[in-house]
Amino acid sequence: MIREERIISRIAGELKLAASQIAKAVTLLDEGNTVPFIARYRKEATEGMDDEQLRLLAEKLSLYRNLEKTREDVARILTEAAVLTPELASAIAAAATATELEDIYRPYRPKKRTRAVIAREKGLEQLAEAVLKGLECPESEAKKYLNEEYGVLTEEDALAGARDIIAEMLADDMQPRREIRKLIFEHGLLTSSGGKEAKESSFETYYNFSEPLRKAQPHRILAMNRGEKEGFLTVKISFPDELAIDVLKKYYLKEDFVVGAQREIAGAIKDGWKRLLFPSLEREIRGEMTERAEVQALKIFKLNLRGLLLAAPVSGKRILGLDPGYRSGCKLACVDETGKLLETAVIYPTPPQSKKEAAAAAVKRLIKEYDLNLVAIGNGTACRESEEFIAEVIAELEYPIEYTVVSEAGASVYSASKLGKAEFPELDVAERSAISIARRVQDALAELVKIDPKAIGVGQYQHDVNQKRLLESLDGVVESCVNQVGVDLTTASTPLLERVAGINKTIAANIVAYREENGRFKSRAELKKVAKLGPAAFRQCAGFLRIPEAKNYLDRSAVHPESYAVAEELMRLLAISPAELGSPQAIPEVDIQAAAAKLNVGAPTLRDILAEFKKPGRDPREDAPKPVFKKGVLQLEDLAEGMELTGVVRNVVDFGAFVDIGVHQDGLIHISRLSEKFVRHPLDVVQVGDVLRVRVLAVDVKKKRIALTCII
Repeated sequence: MIREERIISRIAGELKLAASQIAKAVTLLDEGNTVPFIARYRKEATEGMDDEQLRLLAEKLSLYRNLEKTREDVARILTEAAVLTPELASAIAAAATATELEDIYRPYRPKKRTRAVIAREKGLEQLAEAVLKGLECPESEAKKYLNEEYGVLTEEDALAGARDIIAEMLADDMQPRREIRKLIFEHGLLTSSGGKEAKESSFETYYNFSEPLRKAQPHRILAMNRGEKEGFLTVKISFPDELAIDVLKKYYLKEDFVVGAQREIAGAIKDGWKRLLFPSLEREIRGEMTERAEVQALKIFKLNLRGLLLAAPVSGKRILGLDPGYRSGCKLACVDETGKLLETAVIYPTPPQSKKEAAAAAVKRLIKEYDLNLVAIGNGTACRESEEFIAEVIAELEYPIEYTVVSEAGASVYSASKLGKAEFPELDVAERSAISIARRVQDALAELVKIDPKAIGVGQYQHDVNQKRLLESLDGVVESCVNQVGVDLTTASTPLLERVAGINKTIAANIVAYREENGRFKSRAELKKVAKLGPAAFRQCAGFLRIPEAKNYLDRSAVHPESYAVAEELMRLLAISPAELGSPQAIPEVDIQAAAAKLNVGAPTLRDILAEFKKPGRDPREDAPKPVFKKGVLQLEDLAEGMELTGVVRNVVDFGAFVDIGVHQDGLIHISRLSEKFVRHPLDVVQVGDVLRVRVLAVDVKKKRIALTCII
């Protein structure tokens, strides 16, 4: 109980929330409630904690419960070893991190056969202790420890063993270790130089690089880690030895010691620092820096992915999806307004075949035959040539049609997946990819949930961070977005249903099977007939599943079934009929507090119900910027300094934002160019999918680099 109270108090302090809020949220999580459900339908209990706060709480809860388990394990092990003193017990209780607990446990941890262990086996521990007490004549004392059997043949052999013991002792000592670690963070430098594979590469910036540890940026840390792993870089921490040695002398070398003892201890300090303590701290500190860099990278991934998933859907468009290619041609897929496949084809407008006339005829036929009004072009290989070709075809048509370039990240992963094969078993991989490209314009969320979030590729260094944590973080974002938007129960695919709170793969498959056997769902209550969808799962998922044509208006909304009685009573109180719902002007002003008291419901729930009365099942993506549609095309060579263009943010990283301005190569707006005001991080002012007005600052055609500035 005390342990849980300590955890809740700590999390409350870090999140700057009341301990009562945290305690109630923890109880809800421990009861098996999902984060989306708690955030949307338990606002009274948590006093309005949002999705992001709840996910952060869940992460910290797991972290600190594991820390408490480690704390108990360390105390138990030291007790069993009969070395737990009151001072150690206090230190264990006060330790705030796993690193601090490790520092406490380090001297007592079973060791491999180190030089100090071997010296102890030779019976030299007492000699080491004597030296540390300021032994007057170490050489004379060392004679007592000569032992031919153990190979201690001379006084120097004995003293060398004693120094090894002292070196390991000071390297394991908690207090100087903490003090020196702090000094390294304050005064150390992170340096890198060209490694064995050093040559022209993307790591050239780091072939002779140095910056203070305290200022090291997350993206640079991850870049250097990758360069080191691939053999391009040698990365080290540089730190003045004398600063560390002074600290160790303060703890181990007394001024009143005789010269002989001072000499032996000083030698042990120098050896212990160089051979043991510094390498150990360097590993620890680089590990901590990598951990912090990964946390930042994961944050960027999550925010970028959210922006991509919540891109505004383009409804009512019949789309031609085009997956560009050279030798194998460009794959085409026509889909109707609902995403249903109409026809696929292959054309060869690009080298080496360059059959432009035949390709143009095929595209024109498809556009006319299926009344298509938008072309979606994947931004991969041969995108530029394909875009030029489509722009020429569009210019020759008699009626208006536009095109847009779409990120095709993950499309090939979907097309080769079991899901892609099951959905279109008769098509080849590239044709499935063209369908995915077309559909992600219509509804990015519904299409991208079919793809492993890691394959979507928005962020920085996705392959360098902890893959388990990456998957958990990105899965959380997908779940959050799906539940924020809501899901049409009458049409949702199995992958989309799997992301709804409370629904697993089995239940999702059972929902689709029930729908195929019994026809479209007519009410939410009908969900209870689905196999394995019990009361607990129903409570979690029901509010996020919508039935647009349901007879009961509330089944079309985000109002949870548990609140139907309150919603119906509110309608009577306001004297409005179901026919008036959905018309904001028909809903009168309400005294929230008075109405909540009268209906015996929380004010947050009442506000949500009223919002649904005014605009049922409102899609939050309506406010997102629409894709940029084009008719003409630009080349990289067409760009000139000072040119003003419209672009779409494709990726946001620590140092700026990459913007698609229609020349195949994304331009970079450096963080310093995103606003006239100081910007702490690019994500504070832009996100993936934003449409910006930009000005060209510089173009390097050879290196394919474009520098942009944002027009404020």
